[in-house]
Amino acid sequence: MERIYQFLKEAGTYYLATEEGDQPRVRPFGTAHLFEGKLYIQTGKGKNVQRQIAENPKIELCAMKGDEWLRVSGTLVADDRVEAQESMLDAYPSLRAMYKTGANGNTAVYYIKDGEATISSFSHPPVTVRF
Repeated sequence: MERIYQFLKEAGTYYLATEEGDQPRVRPFGTAHLFEGKLYIQTGKGKNVQRQIAENPKIELCAMKGDEWLRVSGTLVADDRVEAQESMLDAYPSLRAMYKTGANGNTAVYYIKDGEATISSFSHPPVTVRF
């Protein structure tokens, strides 16, 4: 999983796909964080993406770095613990201006469960990691 995390960090931006009814929804994200051995992402409570994840937590994300691209599929699991939220915001201090933690806060963090990631390139065979 460390390789997947490093890929996302180096790519900087990845694109998260969710579903709304029968319509796919894709948007750029930039948060990827390892906490307690799990790969986490973050968004804001009340956003459409948070509602879409609650309705169907199966996601895919995609990122590109140099001549390689990464695709990750899995199920997002909400982690409402303040410790998880604080750890994410500690890793991304610029988000503290927009997001607050705790029961009355507006930050939502999720870890990827049953993840499968594939790093592909035209110059080498695909590498698949399950986590």
